[in-house]
Order: sequence, then C-alpha cells, then structure tokens
Amino acid sequence: MPNANERFESFLKSPDAIWIIGPAGITFQSQRRGIAPLLSYIEQTPLPEEVVIFDKITGNAAALLMKKACCREVFSPVGSEPAAETLKGFGIIWHFTKTVPSIINREGNGMCPFETMSLGKSPDEFYGLVKRNPLFADIFHRDKP
Repeated sequence: MPNANERFESFLKSPDAIWIIGPAGITFQSQRRGIAPLLSYIEQTPLPEEVVIFDKITGNAAALLMKKACCREVFSPVGSEPAAETLKGFGIIWHFTKTVPSIINREGNGMCPFETMSLGKSPDEFYGLVKRNPLFADIFHRDKP
C-alpha cells in the first residue's frame, strides 16, 4: 500500500479535484470543482469514519466541510491561511504545499464567495447556508428556483 506522500503525488497527477480515503482505500473521488465534492460526500456517505482528504485547493469553506466529513488529515497543494487556522482549531492535521492569504474567486478579482461566506461560521452553520444555495440543488435533490 502506498504511503501518504506517494498517494499525494499520484493524486496531483490525476484529473480529480478531490480524493477521500478511508481505511479500505479511496472511498470517494470527483473531478467537480469547488466545495461541491465535499457536499456530495457528506450528503451520500454514512458518517462517521475517519478519513484522509486530498484536495486540489483547500479554503476555509472546505475546511469546515472537512470537519463535518470526519477528516483527520488533509493534503493540498494550495490552502488558505483561514483554512489552516480552522483545521488546526479542530485538531485536523494539514499539509499545504503553499499557503495563501485567501482563496481567490474564479474570475481572479476577489475572494472566493464561499471563503467569504464561511468566515466566522461553525461547520453546521456553514453547511446549513450552502445546503440552501441553488448552485447545489442537484446534490440535495431539489429543483433549482
């Protein structure tokens, strides 16, 4: 079985945005960007089973969702300072190749809206907010408004 660093190198070469690894190996993977894969995992997986998460970009929003997903350790090539503080506060071990002040939105002209929305929230508060967001209606089996 590969060690965490070898597995992380494989993950970085893959087209996937996230891998969630349980005791038996990869239990969830997705190429969908942003926090949607974490929301899908939380919504469709019986929790709790401690997992290790490999994520291409880890912001504070993802960090809060990782707590809900029973994450014990996260590996990411890019993570934000707020995410590092959140993970540390929850006792989740984190390995960021590069730490940035915040996650930038897809247009590149400001902070990611979910990074902004997540600041100062608990995992449950943030999950409640995004659960009602129309962007994720497919995950929560709702019709878009």
